[in-house]
Amino acid sequence: MAEIRLHDSSYYNNNHHPQKQYTTSTANDSGAQQAAKVATAVTAGGSLMILSALVLAGTVIGLTIVTPLFVIFSPVLVPALIAIMLLGIGFTASSGFGVAAVTAIAWIYRYVTGQHPVGSDQLQTARNKLANKARDIKDYAQSVTGTQAS
Repeated sequence: MAEIRLHDSSYYNNNHHPQKQYTTSTANDSGAQQAAKVATAVTAGGSLMILSALVLAGTVIGLTIVTPLFVIFSPVLVPALIAIMLLGIGFTASSGFGVAAVTAIAWIYRYVTGQHPVGSDQLQTARNKLANKARDIKDYAQSVTGTQAS
């Protein structure tokens, strides 16, 4: 007769699903790589912050221009409702871009400091694939032309 085990602690204690061990690349990065990472963080975060500010400014300008037209050509409640909806949509979009900018900056900061945020392994894989492809193209060009490139 077969023995049925409801709970086998040895199964759960063994390392059937080993955790990935991550290393930080901060110690191996040169000053130029660190500067490039910082420049990327500032560029991405700054771009999203500027986009957030532009949406907010556009919302305010649009409401300033359109609100008098609503008041002149419609009853009082309709333009008020539309103005409130536009204001809400504008502030929501502006806030969303602001949160996206802060999140991107925080992710890049964690990546630069070697804390290995979610998705950084995919970024490293993509970087390695690009480097390998560039090396393959360089080797192919050298074999076709018969010259040594530096």
